[in-house]
Amino acid sequence: MINIAAAVLGTMILTAGCSKYTDIKTQGSLIPGQISNYRYLLNYTDTYEYGAYLPDLASQDIEITDSTQQVAINNTISSAFFRNTYTWRTPIYENTLDRDRDWDTYYGRIYNCNVILDEVPGVTDGTAEEKAELMAEALTHRADAYLNLVNEYGKPYNAGTAAADPGVPLLVTPSLDQPLNRATVAAVYSRIEADLKTAALSLPRTTQYNTLPGKAAAWSLLARMYLLMGNYPAAGTYADSALAVKSTLLDLTAGAVPLRRNNPETILSKIAGTSFAWAPTTMRLSQELLDLLGTKDMRYQLFTADAPSMLGAGYTGRFFSYERINYENRSIGTSVPEMMLIKAESLARNNNAGAAMELVNKLREKRFQAADYVVLTATDVNDAIVKVIQERRREFFCRMLPWFDQRRLKDDPLFRKTYTRTWQGATYRLDPTSNRYVFPIAQYYINLNPEIQQNP
Repeated sequence: MINIAAAVLGTMILTAGCSKYTDIKTQGSLIPGQISNYRYLLNYTDTYEYGAYLPDLASQDIEITDSTQQVAINNTISSAFFRNTYTWRTPIYENTLDRDRDWDTYYGRIYNCNVILDEVPGVTDGTAEEKAELMAEALTHRADAYLNLVNEYGKPYNAGTAAADPGVPLLVTPSLDQPLNRATVAAVYSRIEADLKTAALSLPRTTQYNTLPGKAAAWSLLARMYLLMGNYPAAGTYADSALAVKSTLLDLTAGAVPLRRNNPETILSKIAGTSFAWAPTTMRLSQELLDLLGTKDMRYQLFTADAPSMLGAGYTGRFFSYERINYENRSIGTSVPEMMLIKAESLARNNNAGAAMELVNKLREKRFQAADYVVLTATDVNDAIVKVIQERRREFFCRMLPWFDQRRLKDDPLFRKTYTRTWQGATYRLDPTSNRYVFPIAQYYINLNPEIQQNP
């Protein structure tokens, strides 16, 4: 925590500058005890927008069968975490001095949020409403961080075991000497739920920038949270609330994707920790995903490409396209399509297959040229559920959610299966009951904080 805090405090000093991405201008320097300090902190989007590296590597979206790429990754020391995550190995970080970028990113954000929540009530200026709004933003960003952490390093939510399953350290103050014992999965989810519901009361209905949380952001995160908990009625209810504020879809048939700050679908902008566009660890897409997409889907045409020329000879297959999304990292924040598909799954699981497919098709109309668009139908509710999940994969491939879906659906009879991967002659298995659905905690943190319990 001291190491994390030192990095964050360095970031805090920089927040007096201008964030070019959001184009939010700051005036002058930070003045101790004034509310403007905390507005500056929240405007520094790098602290709050960046997210995970690991989930996309573990998911069924990528398939590194290319021997040239496997050799290149094996020969690149800094890429060991890529190989180990891809093959579901323990440890992910082999050197005990290696830090986990996902863990650092999210706990760095949490520290900043805790500083704001701790200090804003005591500032000397600002109205009660202004203070409440800043604290609500911090609660929303912190809740998002914990939702991601518990879905990387804790077991998938199970109502029968969540009160005993280890989650992640639950830090709600900026103190640097508090114990880092892992709270249970249930306790982490309970905190996320409480924080988001509290935040929604004070957040504005709309915001100028999609990096700043409004009410729809809190409601959309609640919808995602309840989906991951398997509480489908509540997930559908909060998806409805978010869609009542924002429901614009991007028409991909125009053949272009705007910068994420201008994307009308984005509810709360968050991005993956890296593009993985650098050789040799570019993401090669699985044949299963490519077959599911088909070549006429605009998501195939806009977000995939042949092996990048920078990788050189010997690389084959189809890759996630970094260049085609304006050289920006992959979006992993909540969005209008996510809310539509959460609502669709909620409807299907409530025996309303027809209404579920209407929502799926409403989205698909914006994903195909008119000549290529085919209406999807479902034979029964189970078929509707399968088709909703398939549409989630098409819409969110390489955007973190497919790994979260694999985790939450691994015991569902409709989706239960064993995955295998081969890496230079060795085969690795991921069974539905496997502990490998939970990422190990880097030894670096356990050495510093022995109270942190390692995952089995």
